[in-house]
Amino acid sequence: MIVVTAPTGNIGRQVLPHLLASDVPVRVIARDPARLPTEIRERVEVVLGSHGDIDVVTKAFAGADAVFWLLPPNRQTTSLDAAFLDFTRPACEAFTSQGIQRVVGVSGLGRGAASVGNAGLVTASLAMDDLIASTGVNYRALTMPSFMDNFLWQVQVIKSQGMFFAPLSPDLKRPTCATRDIAAVAAELLLDDSWSGYDSVPVLGPEDLSNNDMARIMSEVLGRPIRFQQVSGEAYKAAMLESGMSEAVAQGMYDMLEAKENGLDNTEPRTPRSTTPTTFRQWCEEVLAPAFTSNN
Repeated sequence: MIVVTAPTGNIGRQVLPHLLASDVPVRVIARDPARLPTEIRERVEVVLGSHGDIDVVTKAFAGADAVFWLLPPNRQTTSLDAAFLDFTRPACEAFTSQGIQRVVGVSGLGRGAASVGNAGLVTASLAMDDLIASTGVNYRALTMPSFMDNFLWQVQVIKSQGMFFAPLSPDLKRPTCATRDIAAVAAELLLDDSWSGYDSVPVLGPEDLSNNDMARIMSEVLGRPIRFQQVSGEAYKAAMLESGMSEAVAQGMYDMLEAKENGLDNTEPRTPRSTTPTTFRQWCEEVLAPAFTSNN
């Protein structure tokens, strides 16, 4: 039995088809099961509620062997510790009480980097990894750079203004990965019962690209000029606050992007194992372009 948290999110929903193709029993924790596609909902066991609730996770983990752990987005949290550590503590208790053998979680890239102590969301995610590992459960932390899919947040701006924005240098080359590849790596680990201990598994995509590189590829795929515009960290934080983020989350994003500017994502050496297949061009053709066309 494999339990999947956040099964309707961008990564969790892509993990499920891999698991179901292997005919393993799957249980999901969902606040709103109606958001699951019908063909998925009919093949999984659903536990209703939040995976931050001790009663819910105790019920969901009973009799299970492995768990896919992914925090839900919380744009209004008052502190990163609350969003990452406090939310995860009930699950850590249930990992132990229910005898979970293996956990695969989604985390951030950069452990060991000079800037990681003040890297906002990444610092918090690494503290979450340590909390999970402290239970003694066998754990693999998938460590991520920025997601290609994050560009979907700016589709309307890309369409209306022909540009996208970030507080990063235009020529800074860094890894970026597609969520489909994260899901594939997660599923592979969840289905493999041969590993043990605690380790990180970087998911780096196939190449390092700068924002200018990505603007050029977008332009070629979309058939119109797209350019990258660097903005100050302060302006970016102000825009996040205006969009409804709490001060804690906006500051966490600011600190994370500052750390990325200072090389946070470039400390992990690229290996064949950490190199995943989806290129940015392929992602633009298969995900961005359809979203661009359908976005009104």
